Amino acid sequence: MRAFESGFPFEETVDQLNAIRAVIEDLRSGKPMDRIICGDVGFGKTEVALRAAFVAVTGGKQVAVLVPTTLLAQQHFETFADRFADWPVKIELLSRFRAGAQSKIALDALASGKVDIVVGTHRLLQPGVKFKDLGLVIIDEEHRFGVRDKERLKSLRAEVDVLTLTATPIPRTLNMALGGLRDLSLITTPPAARLSIKTFVAEWNGPTVREACLRELRRGGQVYFVHNSIETIEKTAQQLAELVPEARIVIGHGQMRERDLEQVMLDFYHKRANMLLCTTIIESGIDVPTANTIVIDRADRFGLAQLHQLRGRVGRSHHQAYAYLITPPKNAMTADAARRLEAIESLEDLGAGFVLATHDLEIRGAGELLGEGQSGQIQEVGFALYMELLERAVKAMQAGKTPELEKPLHHGPEIDLHVPSLLPEGYLPDVHARLVLYKRISSVQSVTELDDLQAETMDRFGPLPDPAKNLFRIARLRVVANPLVIERMDLGSASGSVAFGDETPLDPGSLILLLQKSNRAMRFDGPKKIRVTGKWDDPEERFIAAQKLLDELTRCVPRH
Repeated sequence: MRAFESGFPFEETVDQLNAIRAVIEDLRSGKPMDRIICGDVGFGKTEVALRAAFVAVTGGKQVAVLVPTTLLAQQHFETFADRFADWPVKIELLSRFRAGAQSKIALDALASGKVDIVVGTHRLLQPGVKFKDLGLVIIDEEHRFGVRDKERLKSLRAEVDVLTLTATPIPRTLNMALGGLRDLSLITTPPAARLSIKTFVAEWNGPTVREACLRELRRGGQVYFVHNSIETIEKTAQQLAELVPEARIVIGHGQMRERDLEQVMLDFYHKRANMLLCTTIIESGIDVPTANTIVIDRADRFGLAQLHQLRGRVGRSHHQAYAYLITPPKNAMTADAARRLEAIESLEDLGAGFVLATHDLEIRGAGELLGEGQSGQIQEVGFALYMELLERAVKAMQAGKTPELEKPLHHGPEIDLHVPSLLPEGYLPDVHARLVLYKRISSVQSVTELDDLQAETMDRFGPLPDPAKNLFRIARLRVVANPLVIERMDLGSASGSVAFGDETPLDPGSLILLLQKSNRAMRFDGPKKIRVTGKWDDPEERFIAAQKLLDELTRCVPRH
């Protein structure tokens, strides 16, 4: 393994090493791996896949590398062949660039076990493809495959390790990872000397496009111009030739003959052409370090993941890269398209792919875990409740229990001291920010976490008004009451009550002793409830009484 690692020409980043370690541990665990490696374009996901493939092959297993395009298949095949050149490993390619006779030889060798690693497009998913002993499936750019493709792979998943590489996981995948159904490794550390890509969203303007292209050509670079309509691509080529006569333009799209397309890509790669007018065929798989400007026509028609992938085609060296997203006027775009463009423009930092994917999850919904929808449906339940149900089911299954789906959700203790406790609209006018803060306050698990959140709130929005102070103080009481499995605590000006859940850890003997000492100020009111009496007209007195009562009840928990 060390000898293979030494063939990597760059220094691994911390995140990359962590991802490699996690993958190797998964492969050694004896359980089928289902891990997602999420990292931006050019952040080193392929090296993680290479190390995983090495472990699988040296363990006597076959590896299938599934990619969405023939161009990416060709590039991966060359990368794998180069890294395994010094090892007795047989690597084959299955794609439309390969002739029928070559494909038949490769398939026969695969079935007989003579091929160790096969790199291929959807061709790998066809029924005629047989493996002798498949051990690892690597899926690159998972968002480019439909659910049916993944179901075909899932039929192997019971006994096969699956490693998924993606820059922007689709909402369904991201949701499964966040819910704990799939493992997730993030590679967010950029390679040394990498610069973020400057992104501009603008309407079509001839002089601006000409200036953008010329700036790149004058520094000896190359330009991608993405126009995703084959019907009008020739007309666009004429427009560009008139606008930038200095450019040597070639056209590439998926309906060209394989050999012609391969030649176009080679001409661009070897700088015989300096502007590539193409469809989204370049979205994955073409790596040209000297191409550092991309112009995307009608960017409003692309998804977030597509825009991020296309933008990632540039900026793969130490040069400053530029992305120009050309859109129609704002009133001609849908609201979702405007939100997508706003998200991509605001997140031009290196490693923004995961953040963009979470934006996508918010915009499109999380999809169906067991159905074919890769986005949507979430509004039927509400995101917070859905995540809570999912988390409860996952935790139960991880503990080897059956999820109790009919059991009502326990949101923690309900504490009512009859005082105003809220974030006033005048203090925090933004509804979304207010809801997020309420959710964060209700989710805190410790007093330290609550103190940090209170300090952050004061730092961001200013000194707390009284109702907001009360909200934080009640949250503090909830943190203390939670381990006691208190369902509800109600304290008014003269009386109150405390109701316990079935699994409360309180020792009955200690509780009876406490009630006896209270001089009738506390008494039982049924099997799971105690009633308290006192005089607490002032809200401050109520807070002190509630804290004192919780402290006394905490002392009734047996110490182990």
